[in-house]
Amino acid sequence: MDVTRDPSPGTTPNPAGQPDRSELPSGATQLSRAMARAVANPLIRPSTLSGDDPDGPPTRPIRPIRPVQPVQPIRIIGRDEPAAGPSAAPAPAAPAPVHPTPVPTTVPVPPPAAGPDTPASRRPPRVDHALRERTARTVPGWVALLAVLLGAAALVLALARSGLLLHTGAFPDIRNPIARSAGVPVVTEREIGTAAVGGLAIMTALAGLLANAGGETRVLSRWGRYRGTVRRTGLVWVNPLLRRHRVDVRLRHWRSDPVHVTDRSGTPIVVRLLVVWRVKDTARAMLGVDEHETYLREQVHAVLTRTASTLPCDSNAAPGPALRDGQWFSDELTRALVAEAAPAGLEVYSVQPLALDYAPEVADSMRRRRLAELDAGLRTVLVDDAVEAAALAVRRLERATAQELDTAARSALMEHLLVAFVAPAGMSASLPAPAARPARKEGRPA
Repeated sequence: MDVTRDPSPGTTPNPAGQPDRSELPSGATQLSRAMARAVANPLIRPSTLSGDDPDGPPTRPIRPIRPVQPVQPIRIIGRDEPAAGPSAAPAPAAPAPVHPTPVPTTVPVPPPAAGPDTPASRRPPRVDHALRERTARTVPGWVALLAVLLGAAALVLALARSGLLLHTGAFPDIRNPIARSAGVPVVTEREIGTAAVGGLAIMTALAGLLANAGGETRVLSRWGRYRGTVRRTGLVWVNPLLRRHRVDVRLRHWRSDPVHVTDRSGTPIVVRLLVVWRVKDTARAMLGVDEHETYLREQVHAVLTRTASTLPCDSNAAPGPALRDGQWFSDELTRALVAEAAPAGLEVYSVQPLALDYAPEVADSMRRRRLAELDAGLRTVLVDDAVEAAALAVRRLERATAQELDTAARSALMEHLLVAFVAPAGMSASLPAPAARPARKEGRPA
């Protein structure tokens, strides 16, 4: 029995251009049904021209570039049923199993090897994460002062018991029995130990006392190893065996000397800067670099040289951005200097250019060039305005008199008006006389 036939008595007609769904076998595989469905409902449908009836049949169907060949359906014949006569076609062989197309994996391409032609991008120094500021262990100053008082009292008691201090009747006699009976000072081992403990306590307390003012810190180190930072103000006590380095953490400003750099066009310029900064990480500022102030000055010079070479100083000749325009120069200097100063524990707030001028050797020539460019621009504007005003006056005169002037009369009137307009601006010598200028061609606008 062939199960590929449709048992339903009637079929529904399909629209033109689509295969009959009744011809699809019910026993086809999922792949066969999907292919048949794609053929029955193509993505690109035939369209009609602008003049055809949209409800009628299409006149010009769009041919697919590559027609999809449908998969032959698989006929399933009963095991005990023989083939139905000589007209029955033999069952086709089972199709080969369809394997999913392997998705190509992206192979990472290694970066090109650095060579002599590879451009090197300069990066700021890296931050040493192992070296960072931390709070040092301290003791309040009153504890050290109390230790000094106790040590002084122990020392006075030892001297009084040994008889080294003169005894008066106002105080009780606390001398030891040997010194009291002999009448002379006698120092025993007990008094020596008491005096030694008191003296050691006094020296230790006084050696560790530290008066830390506001806006200053002390970086503690021992044998070159960082031990912490004291930011607590007032009188504190620290380990007297630690070495102390004073670091100023207040907000500071630095006015640079005139720095000679060159702009994008190679013209030497002189720049003065005002840098507002402070020490943020005392450990990196003290132990990360040799001298953080010298490091900051050198970085300011380097950043200024690199930034000033990106744009010209002025943009009179060629319109465009320049170093004198807006806030870009200050913002770019600040951004670059912040990245350079961070590894040294410095925090930069702003870099402001105080003065920006050409170097003395080219200042006069650049000033004359700027004046010449301004004069040329002013002359161009004056001439353009005079030409427009003269043309407007000629048109208004023709409209008022209701007469159209010929070419010669219009040219002569335009020349006289130009001379009259430009003469007050001091440009009469640059214009030729009306009689010396040749006649203009017919049709050229005045």
